[in-house]
Amino acid sequence: MSLIKKVGRKIVYGLCGGGKKVPVMTKVEQCRARGVKIGDNVDLVNAEIDYCFGHLITIGNNVTITNSVVLAHDASTHKELGYSKIGCVDIGDNVFIGYGSIILPNVRIGNKVIVGAGTVVSKDIPDNVVVVGPNAKIIGTYDDYMDKNRNRMKECPVSNVLFCDKTDAEWDTLYKEVKVKKGGFDL
Repeated sequence: MSLIKKVGRKIVYGLCGGGKKVPVMTKVEQCRARGVKIGDNVDLVNAEIDYCFGHLITIGNNVTITNSVVLAHDASTHKELGYSKIGCVDIGDNVFIGYGSIILPNVRIGNKVIVGAGTVVSKDIPDNVVVVGPNAKIIGTYDDYMDKNRNRMKECPVSNVLFCDKTDAEWDTLYKEVKVKKGGFDL
């Protein structure tokens, strides 16, 4: 299926038989239809939100979840007891959940939180922290992390051209600058 996205209105169209354009629900709309409570300005980038128990999940405003899983159930007891364990998941405002993370049932992730790639969240995460690793270890505050990177932007390359709009020459230049400065920033 070919997809065409109208960025301004965030409507995705798919082509069905005969080339007719039909509206397709975005990932956020699909989750809302399954009962997930989702705020404004939320990006679910290849995220898997518990399909059967979405009504137990709340996602705040300004949240990005990338290639991660949010679970509100645990079927480890189902074969033996005939029931799965379930629990609510509450994700606050201004949260980033990095690639490959797993959010388990019965947790609350506070506001202004960064969950590093590959982190397993099995306990509550307070406001204003950065957590990483299999035990969601706190490594600093959200505010300190943002200040550190705001300052790094003064020293490192900053690209103002969206990644999909860069020319090969712009990619080559950015690669060289990022390699020398050991990092950089992109839109």
